[in-house]
Amino acid sequence: MPAAYLEAHGNGRLDESLRRSLQWMKVCTLCPRLCKVNRLENEKGYCRTGRYAVVASYGPHFGEEKPLVGKRGSGTIFFSYCNLGCVFCQNYEISHGGEGREVEPDELADIMLQLQQGGCHNINFVTPTHVIPQILEALPLAIRRGLHVPLVYNTGGYDRVSALKLLDGIVDIYMPDFKFWDPQVSGKLSDAPDYPHRAREALREMHRQVGDLRMDAGGIAEKGLLVRHLVMPGGLAGTEGVLHFIAEEISRSTYVNIMSQYHPCGEAVGSSLIGRTITSREFDDALRVAEREGLTRLDERHKHWLTFEL
Repeated sequence: MPAAYLEAHGNGRLDESLRRSLQWMKVCTLCPRLCKVNRLENEKGYCRTGRYAVVASYGPHFGEEKPLVGKRGSGTIFFSYCNLGCVFCQNYEISHGGEGREVEPDELADIMLQLQQGGCHNINFVTPTHVIPQILEALPLAIRRGLHVPLVYNTGGYDRVSALKLLDGIVDIYMPDFKFWDPQVSGKLSDAPDYPHRAREALREMHRQVGDLRMDAGGIAEKGLLVRHLVMPGGLAGTEGVLHFIAEEISRSTYVNIMSQYHPCGEAVGSSLIGRTITSREFDDALRVAEREGLTRLDERHKHWLTFEL
């Protein structure tokens, strides 16, 4: 299956999305923060990113979901800063501290090509919400130099539907987090009380664009939606609500990675609320919710986890 953006490049859709996204940067409303700063003039809002994307690191990643990793890894590009303010972020130095350096479109295109030439199965944009225009600006350059592997939009889930529509027919694989069900929790832990509403809207739009995850004969993802949900201490993520929504309003065939690796980072260290890892019972309970909701396409690394005896 050819990558979607190749057709978009040929029929002019990519150029139109790029033009519109750059216009939005003049009064930036790309994400739900609606900062309205002129990023083309290097003004910076909540995401602290101006005219050019800041890249923290890039390379083949073997810790992602099985359909992305295959044998040669997922070609991850970690963008610095974020439009969320998660106090427990596992990449706190990147998302809050801004480790990395600015890259212009030509260099970002070269990074994509390096990852493809290294054998990576896809280009995996990590935390891309605030740099959609910069990605779209680099993409035609990369295509003209031979880019052809699928694009993965690996997001925290705090996206605007109108911005996602800029990516319709361009992104092959959407991989959003669905972090929280309760607005009070998302307000406290991620500085975004509207997060649950925005995430629901975003997942609906992503699924409309690409549908359920589809793989080639070797089990490598080609197109579709893959959702991540991190189980948090004390049920703070609202796992029951999140998984029920996915099953009832997205698709029971959604590929879901229910993640167990929460550990205190950043401001969470020492917190009475989220200053501990989750228990095996908390994770087993989450998997049982998925089973009850009929969500059977779980990331394979967790299929053996149903160990807790009621």
